[in-house]
Order: sequence, then structure tokens, then C-alpha cells
Amino acid sequence: MRVIAGEARRVPLVCPPGKDTRPTTDRIKETLFNMIQEDIPGSEFLDLFSGSGAIGIEAISRGAKRATFIEMAQEPVACIKSNLEKTKLVSRSRLLPMEVTYGIRKLDSERIVFDIVFMDPPYNKDWEPKILGLLSKTSLLHKDSLVIMETSAGASMDFIDENQFHIEKIKDYKSNRHIFLRVKEVRGLCSDTDTK
Repeated sequence: MRVIAGEARRVPLVCPPGKDTRPTTDRIKETLFNMIQEDIPGSEFLDLFSGSGAIGIEAISRGAKRATFIEMAQEPVACIKSNLEKTKLVSRSRLLPMEVTYGIRKLDSERIVFDIVFMDPPYNKDWEPKILGLLSKTSLLHKDSLVIMETSAGASMDFIDENQFHIEKIKDYKSNRHIFLRVKEVRGLCSDTDTK
């Protein structure tokens, strides 16, 4: 596993041992970032269930202003710290070593707004509706924020409120998929102009 492109290109990354995390393959990661490359430069990027931190690190390497990582497990947290040091991207990152809902609430209390949110929760545990619902009640999103969910291939999308989120695209892989949601209604969250 390595950084695909940008200032940290080709730097190898470490990932946690065991089967509790599912590192995104370089090929899928490259496909993902090719699809969102225009959104990356200058963005505030939030990486939920960060694992090794590879997604947020790729975002910084490709020009994100900053990436914030939320990860609770001890070994992945150690991997994120190591990978940020190896890529020399520590100064443009923030790591919250805590359970993801607590991390989201902490960021909300700080009134931080993100342009891109990526979440890769454990499959088939109903995390997606829980986290998307929580994000919808915070000030972390602005109109046009991009939310990307990685799910198992057959996961239901019935929980997505299409009045609030536009399903921009779906990219299917062999065993999983990426769902790209664009915020179209903020429902009392910060307005578009508040983030500029």
C-alpha cells in the first residue's frame, strides 16, 4: 500500500495487522481519487473510521488543505501516526483517537465545516444511516459538501434522504461500492456563504 499521487507519491504506508480493518487497495483508491480530483485542492477533508489513514493522507498529498482523522482502535491510530510522519504531512492533519460519533460531536462543537467527508465503516453493521443522520444534524456540512460512503456491494441505500442529498454517482467494485452524495439542502446547518 502506498500514496498514489501528489507530494507524497510512492511513499509506502503501513496498515494494521489482522482482519479488523480493510485497507482500500491502491487500484480502488486511485479510481476513487480520479473521480473526486477536482474537489480536492484546498478542501477540508474528514476521514471517518480511518483505519491506516490512507484515504485522508492521499487527499492531503493531492492538495487538500487539511485532513481530520477519526479512529478509535489503538493499532490503527498508531498506523495513522506513523504514516503521517513517513509522508511528512503531520502539519496538515488532525487525529482524533475516539469513537466516531464522539469525534463528530467534538468537531461540531468547534464549528468546523468540511468540503469532503469519507466514511468506511464496518460493513453490514448499519453504521451508514447512523453516521449520515448524525452528520445531517451538525454544522459539519455545507451546501455542496461531498459525502462518500464505502459499503458492501449489496448494501441498501433506502436510508438516504434524497431531499437533502443528491446521489451523484455510484461506483461498484467486485465486493464493495462507493456512493457519492452531494449536499443540496442544509436544513439549518451552516449556509454555503458561511464556509467561504
